[in-house]
Amino acid sequence: MSTAVAPVKASRYTATVVAGCFAVLLAQVAYSLPGALNGTFQTEFSASGTDLTWISAAFAIPMVVFELTTGVIGDLFGRKRLLQVGALLTAAGGVVTYAAGSVEVLWAGQIVAGLGAAVLYPISLAMIAALAPSAEQRAKSIALWAGFLSIGAAIAPMLGGALASAGNWRAAYLIVVAAAAVSILVTFAATDSSAPEGRKLDIPGQVTLAVGLIALLFAATHGSEVGFGQPMIIGAAGLGVILLAAFVRIELHTEVPLVQLGLFSNRAYAVVAMATVIGMFAFLGICFSMSIWLGAIQHQEAVRIGILFLFIQGPAFVLVPVVSRLISNVSPRWVLSIGFASMAVAGIWCSTFDVNDISWTRFIAPMLALGIGFAMTVGSITAVAINTVPLRLAGMASATTNLLRDLGFALGPVLVGAVATASANARLVADLEGVVGKLVGSGTLDETRAGAAVGIGHEGGAMALNSMPVIPGGEPVPMPTEIANLAMESLGAAYNLAFLVCGVCAAAAAVLTLVGLVGAQAPAELDPAEAPATA
Repeated sequence: MSTAVAPVKASRYTATVVAGCFAVLLAQVAYSLPGALNGTFQTEFSASGTDLTWISAAFAIPMVVFELTTGVIGDLFGRKRLLQVGALLTAAGGVVTYAAGSVEVLWAGQIVAGLGAAVLYPISLAMIAALAPSAEQRAKSIALWAGFLSIGAAIAPMLGGALASAGNWRAAYLIVVAAAAVSILVTFAATDSSAPEGRKLDIPGQVTLAVGLIALLFAATHGSEVGFGQPMIIGAAGLGVILLAAFVRIELHTEVPLVQLGLFSNRAYAVVAMATVIGMFAFLGICFSMSIWLGAIQHQEAVRIGILFLFIQGPAFVLVPVVSRLISNVSPRWVLSIGFASMAVAGIWCSTFDVNDISWTRFIAPMLALGIGFAMTVGSITAVAINTVPLRLAGMASATTNLLRDLGFALGPVLVGAVATASANARLVADLEGVVGKLVGSGTLDETRAGAAVGIGHEGGAMALNSMPVIPGGEPVPMPTEIANLAMESLGAAYNLAFLVCGVCAAAAAVLTLVGLVGAQAPAELDPAEAPATA
């Protein structure tokens, strides 16, 4: 296994960048496919709002909790073969998802693919960062890596939406399997790298981090369905807090920590770290809300959602050369602040939409603003984080940066889904019996079907009533307009709130970087003595 000791030929570095970019493309395609398919999943699997949230969370949670450990494994034993293992796991998850006959099996496929992504994201970035001959070249390569991440996020919803509209959404996951095979092949040409000095697996840290994050995310997601005051939810949240506190204590006292908390003593790194979690939460929260609004609430064609994702992710690739120059020549303070502010505009703008207006094209402008904001922030976040630490910590810094970014991504659908589901169901339950009572009194609905409608509303919530064309009970009858409107308007108000919360969080990230990065300098060139290389 090799450590950075000699310069790498330009052709070998190019092959490594290609392998890293294709790997992150694969991970992002697998991650982003459900974006356009939430409405399809709801119809095929009779999924509730919480079920839909868990589809995204099932991928994101293992991705988040194992990224740091895969970064350490890559540092210790080499990154090249590990990258191929990640592609293989992603392919396995695609096969399970392709064959899913229930939402639970769909979750299982997402979990396996998420484990693959936990390898692909940090290892692909560490390979690129470790071999760059200069900070400038590293920034350019990272911007390209981020561009391919955005390509994956753009083409996946479009691909999934087009295939869903053609009646074959499962074929999209066969394409994931084929892409994984290509990723494995192109990685053979990459140059291996490692950084084993001072690194070892931190099992106590990994266990407390993994279980703590899972407990908190479970409490946030499941609490929206059963109630946040339930003992199980309170217990899970308490366990999560205790374990994450234990994780911090372990990392402060262990000889070789999973996370070098000293990284956060660097003000620029710490500020960007906080802004990353908040800003990426806002970004994916807006994406998820748009997908639910058009797909699961308004039942619009999946391909339309896919088109909107092109407006979100397209700028990140188109603007790669611009962002690369900005990262190298302009203070991160301005790049990040303007980017997060653009995201804030998108979220607040969408919060003003009326759910009864089914014109999907009105989302184009705010989604474009969201995409421009993402283009300006995602590459800048990564470059600032990695270029503020010594080269020997590049693997840890890249894994930690990916963890923070993906934690924000995971929290977006989880918290937004939880808040929106709880809000919509509370509004529905408060008004449903009154609406049903009026329908019974007017003779529009008999007692049996009235009871069924109330039961569906209490058990399945607003999403269940919004997706049901008929009320069961004897001979099914069409869902009364009054009940359908109440369910749809409850969901619309809830996701208006979700968009607003995301917009405010993005604005907070903009203020944080604008104020917190005062005096921060653009990344400096590497000392020649620290030039990265491999034997």
